[in-house]
Amino acid sequence: MVTRTVDLRSDTVTKPTEAMRAAMASADVDDDVLSGDPTAQRFEEEVARIMGKEAAVFVPSGTMGNLISVLVHCEVRGSEVILGDNSHIHIYENGGISSIGGVHPRTVKNNPDGTMDIDRIEAAIRHPDGALYYPTTRLICLENTHANCGGRCISAEYTDRVGELARKHGLKLHIDGARIFNASAALGVPVHRLVRAADSVSVCLSKGLGAPVGSVIVGTKDFITKARRLRKTLGGGMRQIGVLCAAAYVALQDNVVKLEDDHRKAKIFADGLKEIKQLRVDSSSVETNMVFFNINESSMISPISLCEALEKFGVLAMPASSTSVRVVIHYQISESDVHYALTSIKQAIQEILAVGTTK
Repeated sequence: MVTRTVDLRSDTVTKPTEAMRAAMASADVDDDVLSGDPTAQRFEEEVARIMGKEAAVFVPSGTMGNLISVLVHCEVRGSEVILGDNSHIHIYENGGISSIGGVHPRTVKNNPDGTMDIDRIEAAIRHPDGALYYPTTRLICLENTHANCGGRCISAEYTDRVGELARKHGLKLHIDGARIFNASAALGVPVHRLVRAADSVSVCLSKGLGAPVGSVIVGTKDFITKARRLRKTLGGGMRQIGVLCAAAYVALQDNVVKLEDDHRKAKIFADGLKEIKQLRVDSSSVETNMVFFNINESSMISPISLCEALEKFGVLAMPASSTSVRVVIHYQISESDVHYALTSIKQAIQEILAVGTTK
C-alpha cells in the first residue's frame, strides 16, 4: 500500500500552510462590494506597488483576470487581440474572450522560447484601410512565463520591444503573468521591470506562490475601475475576501524566496530523466519550475500509460500530448520527493515493458 504522494500535476495543488490558515482566521474583513474589505485593499495596494502599477484588484481566478483585462482593453465588440497560438488565453480559457466579450483572436506562432517574432506581430496588425472588412486590432497579449513552452521566461528587453510596437500602432499590451514571479526569480530581474511596458498584468497567486485561491490584475487607476465593474458583471464581486487575501499576503511574503529552489529541483528532475533511456528531455530548456519530457516512440509506452502506472507509486503527473508528459515543481515538493519520483518513473517503465513483453 502506497503511503506517499508526490503530486507533480501542477503548482496549483499546494495546501495552505499553518501561517496562511492563521492569517485567514484573524483577517480584518468587510463587504468588499459595498464598502471595501480592508485586508483586500491593503493587499491590492501592496501588489500594485510590487508590480510598479497604479492600482490592483483581486479576482477569483487567472482566467477571469485575463478575461477582464482583454475586455477592458477591447470595449468595442468585434475588436481583435493578437496573441500566441500556444498561449494559455487562446487554448485553455474556454474561448471566453470570444464567447463572452465578442473579441476576435488573431494568433501568431509561438517560438519554442515562448516569444513571437516581432515582425510577425506587426504583420498581424490590421491596417485602418481595411476597417470595413476586418476586425480592429486593439491589444497584444504576452505570457510570462510561457507554460506550454515549458515555463520559459520572457525577457524585459523583448517585452519592451513589443510594448514599443504596441504604442507605435496605438495598441495596448497585456501580460498573462500567471507565473511572473517565477520569471523574475529565474532571470534575476525585479518583477516591476519585467512588466514595465505593459498596460495591464494578471498575476496568479495560487500557482508558484502557493496561495489557496485567486489572482490579481494590475494597471492604471482608470483601468482597474473598469476592471472592478467587469468583475461584478462576471460574478466575481465577492464579500469578505480579506479571508482569501490574507492567505495570499502570506504567500507573497513567504514563498517568493522559495521559487529559486523550485527551479533548482526542476533542474535535478530534468537531469535525472536524461538517465532514463526511454525518455528524452532538453534540460537546457528548463528555466523555471516546469519540466516537459518526451517518450521515445520505439519504447511502446504512452504518456497515459506511464501516468497511470505512476499512480501506483503515489506519483501524480499529467500527459501533455500524445508523446509527452508535464511535471511541475512547487515549494511543497522536497528534493527527496524529486528522487523518489525519478525512481518511481524508472520502476513504472520497467513494469510497463514487462507486461508488454509477456503479451
